[in-house]
Order: sequence, then C-alpha cells, then structure tokens
Amino acid sequence: MPLPSNISDDELLSLYRSMLTIRTVENRLSIDFKAGKLPGPVHLYIGQEAVASAVCAHLRKNDWITSTHRGHGHFIAKGGELGPLFDEIYGRVTGICGGKGGSMHVADVSKGILGANGIVAGGMALAAGAALAAQQQKTGAVAVCFFGDGAANQGVLAEALNVSALWKLPLVFICENNGFSEFSHSRDVTSGRIFERAQAFGVPNEEVEGNDAVAVWNAAARAVERARAGGGPSFIEAKTYRLHGHTESESNILPKPYRSQAEIDEWRTKDPIASLFRRLVEEGRFTEDRLATLEKQISEAVAQAAMAAEQAPWPEPKQAFENMYA
Repeated sequence: MPLPSNISDDELLSLYRSMLTIRTVENRLSIDFKAGKLPGPVHLYIGQEAVASAVCAHLRKNDWITSTHRGHGHFIAKGGELGPLFDEIYGRVTGICGGKGGSMHVADVSKGILGANGIVAGGMALAAGAALAAQQQKTGAVAVCFFGDGAANQGVLAEALNVSALWKLPLVFICENNGFSEFSHSRDVTSGRIFERAQAFGVPNEEVEGNDAVAVWNAAARAVERARAGGGPSFIEAKTYRLHGHTESESNILPKPYRSQAEIDEWRTKDPIASLFRRLVEEGRFTEDRLATLEKQISEAVAQAAMAAEQAPWPEPKQAFENMYA
C-alpha cells in the first residue's frame, strides 16, 4: 500500500528516526546486559518500535504517557534523552531518576513521561488521573496509556474505561498485543478480542497492524484528535511481536523455550523498521544514502551515551535515604 499523502516527508523521517533510535538503544542494552555491565534485568522493545513512535508522533510536550516494564521505547518516542536514560539503566547517579528506578521505572515528568512501571497494568489508573487533571485544568493535553495484552486482563482496565467514558476524559488506550504474557501465549490466558472490550463502555475502538507504522500513525491521529476535541477516550489494539524474550535473562531461568525459532523467524520478516525503510526508498521519499547517514548518526549518539554511562559515578550510599516518604 502506498504511503499516504497526509504524512509529510518530515513526519516520515521523524517517525523512522524514532523507531531506529529505539532499536539501536535496545540492541546496545542487549549487548551490555550479556556483558555483565548492567546492574539489573532489561525487558526490550525490539520488534514493537512502530507503536510507540507512531503514537507519540502526535503528542505534545505537555501531553502525558504511562508505560510498562518494557518502557524504553515509550520514553524515547516521547522525547526522553539518551544520556539520562542510559545512566539510569546503568544505575548511575546522573540517571533520570538518580539511578534508583533502573530499567523498569524510567520517567521524566518534565516531558510528560509519568513512568515505566514494574506493576502489570500499573499505568492505567495513572493515565486516567492525568487525563482528568488535563480536563479540569483545561490545558488541552491528552493522556496515553501504553499496556500489554497481559495487562488487558487486569480489572483496572474496566475501571479506567468506565470512568473515562463517563467523564469523556482525553485518554487514549494503546494495547500493545505482542502475543505473550511473560512466558504464556495469549491464546492460553486471554479470551476474546481485546479491543472489543471497549465496546461495552461505548468507547471507540479499533484493531491495527502494529508492525505497520503508517497504520498505527493514522489510528493514533484519529484517537488523539478525538481526545483533544473533547470527544472522550479511544481504544487501539496494535497487534505486534517482541523479537527478543520477555527479559534478556530468561534463558537462565526457563527449563525450555516457550516459542519456536520458526515463529520468531516468521515475525522477523515483518520487522517494522525494515518495512518502513523499504517503503521510504521504493516510493522515492528518501534515498538509501540519506537513511544510512541517519543510521550512522544515531549509532554514534547511542554509543556515546552508553560509554558515558559506564564512566558516570554511582550514587553515594547516603542517597538511598533521599526522596523517601516518612
């Protein structure tokens, strides 16, 4: 399908840059984790980049997002900086959360990033609260809640759908259905079609191909515009796939694989970044050389951020008692 004319070249390049930045960051973190350089586990977003990038392309700085334990992609797509991100994942004092949050809790309130969350479905109520605040304060902001197919089975989803529909909150639900709840296939733990759950609350809903960046971009455009105009919440289920495991350390704790290599290889043929690259080149939007130059720039920036994080100072022990509630 041809690239639609409603997306400009600048918007397409920004979309591709965001996706490629996320992939490059996650590939570097995979390498660093296996090299023993990280103080904790990482849950990588590789394969799902089109969702975060295409949704956040429509968001402003004062818009809010909530994320998941697989949250690096959302952080980057919403404008989070690479240096503080790497420093945080490395556990350094210069991290965006002072090295205390680590991989699963990166946040930057100044950019509307309310945080990744180690609690499954933990961001849903936070996003509803952010949407309510935006509505009450009349800021024109919207809130976006990213969550997985496993989180869709938590009761708080019904609560958030109910209250956001009743009050017409400027809230967009983005279910990233990557087919697995940790190590369990969705077909074994999830009944029905997830996006249809919103129908019971009268919330507009749709299912999109999550590896098609343009399809996600268009669906998100409709949902964000509806929220900004006072039309209330929307629900998008993006069907995608994580090419890496639930966590990079899973081979050390699982007695046997829970999915086949053939399945992974099949999904690699649907790689969202490779797909967008082909469309951009084949339709003459950008040359291979232009995109190769962009890739080089991103690779250099990521490498610099990672190397700087390795050299950054650790927090002092006394700082464990700072930013605490009595």
